[in-house]
Amino acid sequence: MPKMKTKRGAAKRFKLTGSGKLKRNKAFSSHILTKKSTKRKRGLRQSETVDASDFKSIKRILPYA
Repeated sequence: MPKMKTKRGAAKRFKLTGSGKLKRNKAFSSHILTKKSTKRKRGLRQSETVDASDFKSIKRILPYA
């Protein structure tokens, strides 16, 4: 059986942490920043873990992560 292919777009967006969780960056931080408050923009810089409800589907498209 051939090796499974990784979805390259997903590979660029998600990283596996040491404890096995998936890390992701927050959305809405690339443009139209003038109307967003400084506090909100600062919060968008922080990364977050993927929610448990999405974990299974993301792991499926990242077979070797």
